[in-house]
Amino acid sequence: METYQETIAWMFSKLPMFQRKGAAAYRPGLEAMQQLDQYLGNPHQAYPCIHIGGTNGKGSTAHMMVSVLQTAGFKTGLYTSPHLLDFRERIKVGGQLISKQEVVEFVTSHKPYFEKAQLSFFEMTVGLALWYFKKEKVDYAIIEVGLGGRLDATNIITPVLSVITNIGLDHTQFLGTIHATIAREKAGIIKPKIPVVIGEKDPRTQAVFEEVAQHQGAPLSFAEQQNSPFFSDLTGSYQKKNIRTVIAALEQLHLGLEDEIVQKGLLNVKEATQLMGRWQKIRTTPEVILDVAHNKEGLTLVAKQIKTLSYGKLHLVMGFVQGREVQDLLSLFPSSATFYLSSPNLERALPLTQLKEELVNSPLHIQYFQQVLLAYQAALEEAAPEDLIFVGGSTFVVAEVLEYEKNNSLK
Repeated sequence: METYQETIAWMFSKLPMFQRKGAAAYRPGLEAMQQLDQYLGNPHQAYPCIHIGGTNGKGSTAHMMVSVLQTAGFKTGLYTSPHLLDFRERIKVGGQLISKQEVVEFVTSHKPYFEKAQLSFFEMTVGLALWYFKKEKVDYAIIEVGLGGRLDATNIITPVLSVITNIGLDHTQFLGTIHATIAREKAGIIKPKIPVVIGEKDPRTQAVFEEVAQHQGAPLSFAEQQNSPFFSDLTGSYQKKNIRTVIAALEQLHLGLEDEIVQKGLLNVKEATQLMGRWQKIRTTPEVILDVAHNKEGLTLVAKQIKTLSYGKLHLVMGFVQGREVQDLLSLFPSSATFYLSSPNLERALPLTQLKEELVNSPLHIQYFQQVLLAYQAALEEAAPEDLIFVGGSTFVVAEVLEYEKNNSLK
C-alpha cells in the first residue's frame, strides 16, 4: 500500500489540475464524470445535496451552512476547492478532514480506472467526496461548484436546493466576458423543479436567472436585501451578503430551525468547519490579515474593509495568477501603501518578469521578490507595530504564508 504522501504525489503529477496548470487542465463536460459516478455506484443518490455556485463567497456560504446544520444535529459532508495547506481540506464530514487512510485506499483501489479514463484531478476528487459521504452516511452534503456550473464536474448531482451567490468577471476565458453570459453558465446548476436561491439581485443577471428558472420550473428566490439580524465569526464585512444568502437557503430547506441554533452555528464556523483564509488575522503586532479574494469583485470588498480599519502604514503582500488585470487590482488599494509583489509557486502564476513589465510605469511604491515568503518577510521587517499587513491576490499566496506561519509556530 502506498503512503499518503506517495498517493498525493501521484495525484498531483498524473492528473491534470486546473488550479495549478490553468487552461491546459480545464476539461468542461460531464460525460467522464457521469461514467465515474456510475462506476462508483452513483453514491450521491444516497443523501440530499445542496449545490452552491457563484463567483465569490460560495466557499464561505458553504461553510456557514455546514456549521448551522451541524449545530442543528445533522451529520454534514462538505466538498470545496481549492485547498490551502492539505488536500484533505476539500472533503470533510462533521467538520473533520477525510482521513489519509481513506484517500489512499480510494485512490489505490481505483487507480487503474482513473488512468484508463484519463480523469482530471478535479473529477477524481469529486468522485472521492461523493463516495466518502455515502460511506459516512451523511444527512446532508454541501457541494461547492469548482468552475462555472453547467459543465462543472459537480453538476452530475440532483440537489434538493441550488444556491448561486453572485456573478463577477472571473475565468472569462472559459465562461464569457460579460455578466449575463457568465450567469448563464452558473445557472447551469438550476435543475427541474428544484428550488434555487440567488444571493444578489443584479440587473445585469436577474433576467437570466429568471428565464432559466422558469424554463426548468424551478422556484426562484433572491436573498433579502435588508440587513440580516444574524452575524458570524467570519468577520469580513462582505460576509453580510453571504449570511443573507445562507438564511434564505436555510428557509428553503424548511427544517424549522430556531434562530438560536442558526446564530450559534454562524458564530462557530471556524471551529466547526476548520475554514481558513477569509479575512483571517494571523498576527497582531503588526496586525497581519490574509484573504483568498483574488478577482476584482472580491478585492474591491477587501479594499473597502481595509478602509474601515485604523493603522499606521499599509503593507500589501500580493501575487497573482495569469489573466488578472494587475494594474486594475492594485488601483483598488491606497496609493500610499507599500506593495511587496511576487509570483506564487505554481505553473499558472503570473511570472515576476511579466508583473514588472505590466507595472513598469506604475506610480505605486512597489518592491519585487523572487518568492512569496521573501516578500512576506520583508513586509514583516519593514512594518512598525502599529502598521497593517495584508496578504492576498491569490489563494496560493495565502497558502504559502499560512504554511510558513504554521511551520514557525511549531518551532
